[in-house]
Amino acid sequence: QVQLVESGGGLVQAGGSLRLSCAASGSMFSTVTMGWYRQAPGSQRELVARITSGGVTNYGDTVKGRFTISKDNAKNTVTMQMNSLKPEDTGVYYCNGDIRLPDNLTYQYWGRGTQVTVSS
Repeated sequence: QVQLVESGGGLVQAGGSLRLSCAASGSMFSTVTMGWYRQAPGSQRELVARITSGGVTNYGDTVKGRFTISKDNAKNTVTMQMNSLKPEDTGVYYCNGDIRLPDNLTYQYWGRGTQVTVSS
């Protein structure tokens, strides 16, 4: 059973920084793509950032230039550095992963989420 476990959320003032981490564990062959989505109250879940095993990144328009995602393929972890945080960045941040299992098929997994709150 594959699990994604997030850490690093919390409360920060506007303009501050937070670092989120997510570790994939369990019986897997590789993490193909990992990333972060967020959901604010009353809103749909949206892409924040994703990164492939080859290092190709994709960011949501609202976080470009402020957030940086990185991945450690050997440790099956993904980290996101969030700078210049704004109140509109508030939400639950979910780790997401496309993970290849020993059966050579790729499945999508989600973490339970970590709360990020940015005060004005």
